[in-house]
Amino acid sequence: MAPALTSAQKKELRQIAQSIVENGKGILAADESTGTIGKRLGSIGVENNEDNRRDYRELLFTLSKDSNIGSSLGGCILFEETLFQSASDGTSMVKLLQDHGIVPGIKVDKGVQPLPGTNGETVTQGIDGLQDRCKKYKAAGAQFAKWRAVIKIGDDMPSELGIQENAVTLARYATICQQEGLVPIVEPEVLCDGTHTLARCQEVTEKVLAAVYKACNDHHLYLEGSLLKPNMVTAGMQCPDQATPEQVAEATVVTLQRTVPAAVVGITFLSGGQSEENATLNLNAINQYQDPDDNNQQSARSSGRKPWKLSFSYGRALQASVLKAWQGKKENVAAAQQELQKRAYANHMACLGQYTGDVTGASGQESLFVANHTY
Repeated sequence: MAPALTSAQKKELRQIAQSIVENGKGILAADESTGTIGKRLGSIGVENNEDNRRDYRELLFTLSKDSNIGSSLGGCILFEETLFQSASDGTSMVKLLQDHGIVPGIKVDKGVQPLPGTNGETVTQGIDGLQDRCKKYKAAGAQFAKWRAVIKIGDDMPSELGIQENAVTLARYATICQQEGLVPIVEPEVLCDGTHTLARCQEVTEKVLAAVYKACNDHHLYLEGSLLKPNMVTAGMQCPDQATPEQVAEATVVTLQRTVPAAVVGITFLSGGQSEENATLNLNAINQYQDPDDNNQQSARSSGRKPWKLSFSYGRALQASVLKAWQGKKENVAAAQQELQKRAYANHMACLGQYTGDVTGASGQESLFVANHTY
């Protein structure tokens, strides 16, 4: 059994988690690995080198004070390179975020590897040495962490072995993070690749989340000092019968009601290859959703129907328009930053259930799906 957290440790973890998702705030996922950010930069003809990666991340973190970006974003997940990087003027990336009131976080997993005995399923690596890395990241200014597990839907997938291995690994990671003062984001992503229906996605997501929280309970995770980053419940990208935002909302909220403890502070959805606009519309519908049998709709959250903050942790769905506007050119930085401000604000309004679909971006309805996506 892991050493018990002190009351002071619990208070710190709880306060960090709450600050990230309070008042309609969400998370910018800027933790793409060197290879993945290379693909993003390559899409606009920009070479993948450290200077260009720094320039792009600096663009994301240096919006003007009057942009009020900190009212829409409560946290930002960084790749290790960025956590220890400084902007062109020598200011650390961490301080740039802190100056906006945005909590810096860090991706701590080492990617996925094949899980022997399965039909192409994977398990995430990185437990070895994690405690020491967490100490280093906390000292550098990170306050929360992210670990992504990948679950595939397909023939004989996911297997019980695949679900259990990933659930236990997520729980071990999360407990280690809390011991070192980092709020863990638990991310069991059920991939949207495939022709599966909305109902099939719901079935798998419920099973996965139930296993994850059983493992978290077994590992004595302090739920009030944690966040969940799940997929929304959607049909597979290749399914001919795509769901409306209202259908996605119902399937997603019901799934969470059945599996996620009320003690969890917030649920920050991943975008999973949805277009920027669809990710926002679905988030808005999720926050607007009320149980059909709940007659007092105004008090649905307080009555326990949706006891968590329902927010976002988007990468592609916050950055696609930014990249298109930037094109790697200094003269386009202001236009690119405006795209980030617009999309962050749109999702802030969606967290409040008040998005009206009036924010257009350079990417808009363009699909951001990448098959078998890795970070």
